[in-house]
Amino acid sequence: MASGRGSNLEALVHACRDGRVDGKVDLLVVNKADCGARTRAERLGLQSLVLDHREYPTREELDHALVSCFRDAGVEAIVMAGWMRIVTDVLINAFPRRLINLHPSLLPSFRGVDAIGQALEAGVKITGCSAHWVAPEVDSGPVIAQAAVPIFPTDDKDSLAERIRREEHRLLPWAVALAAQQWRAQG
Repeated sequence: MASGRGSNLEALVHACRDGRVDGKVDLLVVNKADCGARTRAERLGLQSLVLDHREYPTREELDHALVSCFRDAGVEAIVMAGWMRIVTDVLINAFPRRLINLHPSLLPSFRGVDAIGQALEAGVKITGCSAHWVAPEVDSGPVIAQAAVPIFPTDDKDSLAERIRREEHRLLPWAVALAAQQWRAQG
């Protein structure tokens, strides 16, 4: 699931294709028809669907549509990589411990919107990214893996975001591989 540029989608697809992750990306769902993730999916030969959140009166109705799409596709797990919508128990309960989110901070610090701006505003010296299981409270699920990124005195949102993004590209495939070991061991 993505709403933005799709660079993490591409990193995960490459990790699957080169054997670092024992799996494959079967489907991309976006909520914005013109987002970069959809363009990348097309270039990578992936099926993509648009579920525009504005066409659903409630978050729960959007999540019911997402559940139907994922069940129809027979997916094993779902990765939210830049999905800029809050999900509900409808989706979370349909895929318990099979829904992973990527967030640009070292959780539990700087949850929610504009984590990079929050870190800069707080004046911390280190931030990073976290892959975590999705829970009902935003960015509160158990952490699967994290990567630290130093904050330099010259950093602004763009420069820090770029360094965090590079770590996300490394972290996300690794976290998905770790998570897959857990859920496959459980049967």
